[in-house]
Amino acid sequence: MSLTAILDSREMIKKIDPNGALDSAESVADQVRQVYEEQAQIDLSAYKNIQNVVVSGMGGSALGADLIKNLYQEELPVPMTIVKDYDLPAFVSKNTFLILSSYSGDTEETLACAAEATKRGAMIAVIAAGGKLAELAKSRNYPHFIINPKANPSNQPRMATAYNIMAIILMLQKLDLIKFDEENYNQILDAINKTTQSCIVEVSQEKNQAKILAYMFLERRPILVGASFLEGALHIATNQLNENAKTYADYKIVPEINHHLLEGLTFPKSNSLSHFFVFFQSKLYRSEIQKRISLTQKAVAKAEIETFEVYLESETKLMQAFELITLGTFTNLYLAYLEGIDPCPIPMVDWFKAELEK
Repeated sequence: MSLTAILDSREMIKKIDPNGALDSAESVADQVRQVYEEQAQIDLSAYKNIQNVVVSGMGGSALGADLIKNLYQEELPVPMTIVKDYDLPAFVSKNTFLILSSYSGDTEETLACAAEATKRGAMIAVIAAGGKLAELAKSRNYPHFIINPKANPSNQPRMATAYNIMAIILMLQKLDLIKFDEENYNQILDAINKTTQSCIVEVSQEKNQAKILAYMFLERRPILVGASFLEGALHIATNQLNENAKTYADYKIVPEINHHLLEGLTFPKSNSLSHFFVFFQSKLYRSEIQKRISLTQKAVAKAEIETFEVYLESETKLMQAFELITLGTFTNLYLAYLEGIDPCPIPMVDWFKAELEK
C-alpha cells in the first residue's frame, strides 16, 4: 500500500485514527462558533481596575494564551504573563485578573496556582471542561467558561485549542482589554473554513499543502520559523507535532535567531539529513522582518539544510494566526497517519504521570 493511498482514504485513516482526531480537526470552526454563541456564561462585570493578566495552564491549556499574548501585544494595555508551573509570580495580587485554564480541570500545577491565587485575592476566572476546576468555579462562584466538548470528538485537550483561544479572547474583550467584534469573529471562521477546505482528505497531495508538509517532515526534525504576532500559532503547531505525530519538532523566532542560531547550523554534520526548516512568511510582518525571514532561509540553505516557504495569504493578523493553526493541525495528523500512529494516545506522558503518582 502506498503512503499516498493512506492520506487519500478516509477509510484507511479511520483504521489508524479510531478516536477521531481528524473529526476534531474538521470541527475547529464549530468550536469557535460554540464559544461565541455560549459567551453569555462569562460574567466578568464584578472585575475592575485590572493591572495585569495572568493565565495559569499547562500544555494545550496554555497554548491559547500564548497565541493571544503575541497576537495582541500591540493592543493589550496591561502586561500578560503565562504561568506553566506550580508557583505564581510575586506580583500577583488583588489587581490581577487570573485565568485558571485546564481542559481536564485536574492539572496539578494549575490547581496549585488556584490555591495561591485565592490566598492573594486575585480576580479569578476558570476555563475547563470539568474536574476540580469546574467544581471550584461553581462552589466559589468564579466567572467561568465550562467547555462542553461536543465539537471535539477525540476529546483530546490539544485538539480543543479553539475553545481555549476563543474563551480567553472573549474574557479580555468583556474587560475592555482588547477589541473583538462580530467582524473579527467572522474573519476567524473564514480563515479556518478556507484553510480546512484546502487541506481535507479529498484534496490531492499536489494541491494540499498539509499533505506536502507531512511528506517532507517524515523521518526528519521539523523546525518552524516565523515572527512577531505568529509566535503563539507556531507554538501550537509545534506542540501538536510533538503530541499527535510523536515527532521531535521545534519552533524559532526571527529576529532573535539571527543573533545566534545561524552559527549553530554547521554541526553536527547530520543536520543536513535530519533537519527540515519551514519558513512562514507574511505580508503583515514589518518590512525588516520580511527581509530577515528571506535571508534566514538563504542562510539555512547555505548550510545545506533543506527549507520550504509557506506564504500566509489571509488579510489580517487574526486570520493568519488561524490559517497557520489550521494548516498545522492537518499537517501533524497526516504525518501521524504516514507513520502509522494513532495520534490520540500519549503513552509517554501517561507513563510519566503514573510514575509521579507513585
